[in-house]
Amino acid sequence: MTGLRGPAAVDAGTSWAAPRGRVRADVIYLGWQPSPVTAEPDPLLGPLATAEPDSVSADWAAAQHREHRRLSRPSRLGGGASLLAVAGVTAAWLAGILAGGVVLLVAAAAGCSAGWCARAAWRARRALNAQLHAEELRVAAYAEVQRKQAAARHEVHAHEVRARRQRRSAARHQSRWYPVTLPTAVHRIDIAGGTLAGWSALLTMLAAPRLAAGGELTVLDLTEGAAATDLLAVARQAGITPLVWVLPTDLPRLELGTQLPPDVLADVLAQTVGVADGPAGRPARGAALGPADVARDAALIGGVLRALGRDATMPQLIAGLRALAQIGSPAEHLGTSGLTHAQLASLSNLAGRSTQRLAAERAWLIEARLRVLGTLATSVASVPPSRLQVAWLDRRAPAVSNDVLAAYVVIALTAVLRQAPPGPRWQQTICLLGAERLPGDLLDRLCDAAEIVGAGLVLGYRSIPGHVRERLGRGDAAVGFMRLGNADDARIAAEHIGTEHRFVVSQLTDTVGTAITNTSGTSYTSTVGTADSVTGSDSITRTSGRSRSHSRPGAFGPMPMADFAGSASQDLSSSAAVCDSRAITVGISTGTSWGRSTSRAIGGTDTAAMTMQRSRESLVEQHELQQLPQSAVLLCYPAPGGRRVVLADANPAIMALPTATLATLATHRGRDDDD
Repeated sequence: MTGLRGPAAVDAGTSWAAPRGRVRADVIYLGWQPSPVTAEPDPLLGPLATAEPDSVSADWAAAQHREHRRLSRPSRLGGGASLLAVAGVTAAWLAGILAGGVVLLVAAAAGCSAGWCARAAWRARRALNAQLHAEELRVAAYAEVQRKQAAARHEVHAHEVRARRQRRSAARHQSRWYPVTLPTAVHRIDIAGGTLAGWSALLTMLAAPRLAAGGELTVLDLTEGAAATDLLAVARQAGITPLVWVLPTDLPRLELGTQLPPDVLADVLAQTVGVADGPAGRPARGAALGPADVARDAALIGGVLRALGRDATMPQLIAGLRALAQIGSPAEHLGTSGLTHAQLASLSNLAGRSTQRLAAERAWLIEARLRVLGTLATSVASVPPSRLQVAWLDRRAPAVSNDVLAAYVVIALTAVLRQAPPGPRWQQTICLLGAERLPGDLLDRLCDAAEIVGAGLVLGYRSIPGHVRERLGRGDAAVGFMRLGNADDARIAAEHIGTEHRFVVSQLTDTVGTAITNTSGTSYTSTVGTADSVTGSDSITRTSGRSRSHSRPGAFGPMPMADFAGSASQDLSSSAAVCDSRAITVGISTGTSWGRSTSRAIGGTDTAAMTMQRSRESLVEQHELQQLPQSAVLLCYPAPGGRRVVLADANPAIMALPTATLATLATHRGRDDDD
């Protein structure tokens, strides 16, 4: 069931992008509430182990020496044998055993052999020394690569340690945001007070999850402020094509109420005239004509519709009323109005002679009120049905015309709901903004019709006049209070909630609320964005030298950084200095301009000397309700054990925060208890 076009098909495959958690269809999301973060995001890292750089293996050097001795053994033995031969022939010559020539010949041969052996041993030793030196150079180059890699790992580890410390510090000063929900058993939500910027945030926060859960939404904005602009932008991003009517410009495309039976349509139009006339025949909010006057107008309009035929259109009805009121000439009625001679004859016989003057006077008054509806459903195009339908009043239209249009769309929607079959609760959601412009009995009929068919109803009141005060929270409805500028309205709200309650305004809600500004404008744009920036500078200096000192890991800066000191070395001393500066800025910005401009900014700084910024705790009191942040909603709704009071932040941009989750706070606490 849909409020403006009849049955509408659900857009298949459309889902709401929820980064954390799942949107539930059995609850109504109205905002966010903070809860302190108890779990640390990341554990701190321990010191990074430093490995000793590689050196020449002593076993490998000993093996090379053993191999050298084995290979040079023939040369050493040959040299020794040659020297022994020289000594032997010399002794034999001295003993006179051998002649001098033989001794000289043998000594020369032995000397040459000894020299060759000595040369071979020297070359082998030089080759061993060259091999050992090459190995030392290779190991030294590899050790340098290891030292560079270790230094790089230390730098990465130091950055990670600082990042984790910053995240842990930020987590200790942030709150986890949980949604504030209501059960679908609550058939109506009354919102009193607030600004256009706050209503825009609340409407987006409430409607987005309903659309994500496959529901349908109808928005009637009587504030002339186009509070649904942000919702339209978000819906288009989610793949939903909304149907939008800006009245009275889009009246030719609107067919609301034109499909009703003639007697029901006559009743709708008569009630519209009654609400627009008010007492003493002039516009008045919160009152309407008596039942007898409405019944007389319904009978007159019904008679005109029967005289015009079953297929009579709204322009023909206006023309019939003009003809009955004798406004213009018969030629004008036949020409520009499109009436036939038979229809004019039927209209002339509608009233007798005694009541003709009274019928003409009343028809003239009814035509003056319904003239703004003369183009209703004159050029209805065939468009695909949508789960999001929005109709609002253009602030540039005449005030009298807007009063008639406001009454008609609400009364016609009520009649459509009365003709529709019951459905699942809150499958169809109707949001009526600016409901204080309508009389109390009209609001009662709308509430009754929505409750019978199972449609969820959200009524937004900019102020709290007498007829609204009588209906706030009637039945099992939930009541939400936003910023109340009027002192009397704030006093009424405080009495309704109870002054014994306390509520806590979080730092984020307070900061965003004070940063919202409203300005006039005519642009039709909407922007939502987030901005995160991190800037920092890191410098590391090291000096090292050879000495007989013994070094060990030390500490650098305000926090232990033993990983930069390296490992202990017998003859290596080193010193290091680390300088780190970093600034973090996190922002959530939302801009809306459709008759207004809204900007929101959130800034945070994290330094070594950090202080905790506390939330603001207040009593439910008149002056506190007048200075509520614009996105804050103080909810009072029925719950087991009595009515519950909770402060929610209706800012939809909180979903983009890393600490926001769609899991309810009660569920989260239950899991903690189980753990």
